[in-house]
Amino acid sequence: MSDASPVLRLRDAAFRYAGGAGVSGLNVTVAPGEALAVIGPNGAGKSTLLRGILGLVPLVEGEMLISGRADAANGMIGFLPQSAELDPEFPISLAQVVMQGRYRRLGLLRWPGRHDRDAVREALATVGLADRANRRFGELSGGQRQRGLLARALASEPRLLLLDEPFNGLDQANRDALIATLRTLKSRGVAVIVSTHDLDLAREVCDAVLLVNGEQVGCGPVDEVLTLRNVQECFEGVEVEIDEHTLVVPGHEGH
Repeated sequence: MSDASPVLRLRDAAFRYAGGAGVSGLNVTVAPGEALAVIGPNGAGKSTLLRGILGLVPLVEGEMLISGRADAANGMIGFLPQSAELDPEFPISLAQVVMQGRYRRLGLLRWPGRHDRDAVREALATVGLADRANRRFGELSGGQRQRGLLARALASEPRLLLLDEPFNGLDQANRDALIATLRTLKSRGVAVIVSTHDLDLAREVCDAVLLVNGEQVGCGPVDEVLTLRNVQECFEGVEVEIDEHTLVVPGHEGH
């Protein structure tokens, strides 16, 4: 991966919860416009890594730099969690949900202004939902709600976007829309890190793959790292196959 002006750099980094669970030995660089797929078994530390980058899990070893600084994460990172605690029955429009992505920039005392409304419109256009801005969020399909939550992450105008298993449960139309959105974001210079079992995403959108199982197993260009041998090593003790689209791993999401 490119070393030119990286958005994220991890050097011998480890993130660990107080109880001891975590992920270690991370050496990763993600430059503007690059995408990294994070692949590993359940409980391997994929979500821990994403939450560590967000500052929600302590960095206990090594170094993490975001845009060259150790304290520059605030406002630079957008996050799409694996599941969102947002009641679909709550009477709120899609545009209002997306506006939530502006709250960190707005602070406590400022009402949304023109730039905030423009950012919401741009985010909705990017995910292909501009025509549904005024629809009640709960009336949208599951895939559209997922794309709406991605728009919420984009409304903060992040330099780095983190996605935790974003393809789970999506139909083909919403899957294709998500892939197209990620390509658009990369072309705008946004760095992307996505936890996934979906090989279409890794092969078609991502520049590199990080294999983790409690620690870094491998990291590098997709064609070099995403091989059956490396994946079998990462999913130790589990029979693994790779078909045209995804990992076939019994007992794991995404198969």
